[in-house]
Amino acid sequence: MSDLDVAAVVAFAAVLGGTSLVALAARRLSRQPRPVSPAEWALAGRRLGPVATWFLLGGTIYTAYTFSAVPAQVYAVGAIGFFALPYTIIVYPLAFWLLPRLWREAKEVGAVTIADVVRIRYDSAGLALAVALTGILATMPYVALQLLGIRTVLRAMDAYPSGISGDALLAAVFAVLAVATYRSGLQAPAVIAVVKGVLLFATITVVTTLALHELGGTSGMFTALEGRDSVVLDSSQYAAYVSLAIGSALSLLMYPHVLTAAFAARSERVLRVNSVALLAWTALLGLFAFLGLAAYAANLDTSGDLAVPALITSLTPGWVTGVMLGALAVGALVPAAVMSVSAAMLFTRNVYAEYVNPQATPELQTGVARYFSLLVKLGAVGFVFLMAEQDAINLQLLGGVWMLQVLPAVVLGLLTSRLRPAGLFAGWAVGMFTGTFLVTDGGFSAVVPVAGTEIYASLVALAANLVVAVLVSSAWPRLAAWGRTARLRRAVRPRGSERSRSAR
Repeated sequence: MSDLDVAAVVAFAAVLGGTSLVALAARRLSRQPRPVSPAEWALAGRRLGPVATWFLLGGTIYTAYTFSAVPAQVYAVGAIGFFALPYTIIVYPLAFWLLPRLWREAKEVGAVTIADVVRIRYDSAGLALAVALTGILATMPYVALQLLGIRTVLRAMDAYPSGISGDALLAAVFAVLAVATYRSGLQAPAVIAVVKGVLLFATITVVTTLALHELGGTSGMFTALEGRDSVVLDSSQYAAYVSLAIGSALSLLMYPHVLTAAFAARSERVLRVNSVALLAWTALLGLFAFLGLAAYAANLDTSGDLAVPALITSLTPGWVTGVMLGALAVGALVPAAVMSVSAAMLFTRNVYAEYVNPQATPELQTGVARYFSLLVKLGAVGFVFLMAEQDAINLQLLGGVWMLQVLPAVVLGLLTSRLRPAGLFAGWAVGMFTGTFLVTDGGFSAVVPVAGTEIYASLVALAANLVVAVLVSSAWPRLAAWGRTARLRRAVRPRGSERSRSAR
């Protein structure tokens, strides 16, 4: 390893180590009481103001995988990879309307998770369980992808040893995060989200400036891209592009980690302000996507997932490279921590406290959630070590399809009271089956052929979900009346038979 490489590794370790220390000291830095209740541990006491919420929501929504996958897609397939930009623009008008309403409902009923909201709104433990299990299933591979993001950065520096040494290094990084989250809950990612935001915005500004200078400005870059057909979106991809953007925007707001970060805000106004201010993070994502094109124009001999790290390495000296790649690694810590907190609280509130120990005190619930958060991170490490990288990506793709199937139960209850719990549960089951079948049958493809075009599979499953939910809800009064009549007849018939036998 050269001196320059050593400088990069040392700088990278300093950034990651410093951020880890900040995470461990989160409780002292925030000056908040020791978390002993679910709302204190999982939602930081619902005290986060506009600035803290902006850093936390942005750091949670825009994951390390996002900043790796989007430029990788643009580098590999061109214009279709830019669907993430309209999707993260579409999502904020929806967030402006939805998040304050869900926050208010959760605060009024004392809900900590979105499954709590569904449980109380519909008085249905089964429907709440469906929402909770969907969230846990979709979150597990997503946490694993944050680990993969860190591993990608280490490999870009040739600092990821082969075999058990590399695995131990990756596990050590996550172990520090696990301890910090166990101790402080959401306070840990809330504090390090500030570090992530500052580092990423500084990194993208410097790298974009250097890349444009190296390529002769935007005109020079697009001149170098003239021979690449996929830079322009083909008309056959329009439906896929639009449906990916809309479907991804709808499913994003259903993810437990996004709603957990939103529920931690101190007021509805904080969420409305952030629904506008978070567009700055979309601009950041747009520049990362732009770097995917820049890496292609620079003729870098690399794979798509290494496009941005390779570009950084080619443009900056050793220690600067280490700091910038450290910023990308820190980008994984915030969402991984929030995801583990949200999954842990879903299990604790909507599985353990509902079905295993209904008398669990708030202190016991917090303790269970802490241990389950460790289990989530351990499961993510297992995903990375025992499964192929593509398997985690495929499961995360399925997770996006699954999360959209809870939208009727979460959102439509704000608009109408006509949908019954049984209808919503039946629709959820049909949507889950349909989405899973479409994605897996197509070889884990996000888009499927429909009526001569290609559409995001998640929207097709959601359509089936809504149809079934409406039909079952409409027929439910008659079905319930028929069921009551049938039960009454079964209860009466034996008594009549006894009297007949007595008479004989």
